Amino acid sequence: MSLFSFVKEAGEKLIDLLTPGNANAGEQLKDHISKVGLGNPNVQATVEGDKVILTGEVATQEEKEKVILAAGNIAGVGSVEDKITVTGPATAAARFVTVKKGDTLSAISKAEYGDANKYNKIFEANKPLLSHPDKIYPGQVLRIPE
Repeated sequence: MSLFSFVKEAGEKLIDLLTPGNANAGEQLKDHISKVGLGNPNVQATVEGDKVILTGEVATQEEKEKVILAAGNIAGVGSVEDKITVTGPATAAARFVTVKKGDTLSAISKAEYGDANKYNKIFEANKPLLSHPDKIYPGQVLRIPE
């Protein structure tokens, strides 16, 4: 189990998701995960205040990390508690970085890898959550693979 922090003020706005007593919050999160292009993983989501709790199973570490990011990069979500089990082979976890004002994927690549030209590695690692390398925003959390 891990707890990941997110910037509450950043991310896509999902109406009513964090409304206290919203009995459909889990289903709204599952729909969001599907709509960002991650399919329909065997993951359940519950909301407690500004925290999303994810449980269930996925096939890979990469899929797990993308589901966490899809749930966390929503306006109003402050943290994601990860209780997801990976059923496939164990692989190294990626690092997460939070985009700051003025950041580009090239700048993040230079800071993380020492080479600005490796920005596409970060872009590919965050597909389908990112649709274009230039479409990142402050507060967004991204996967940084080894």
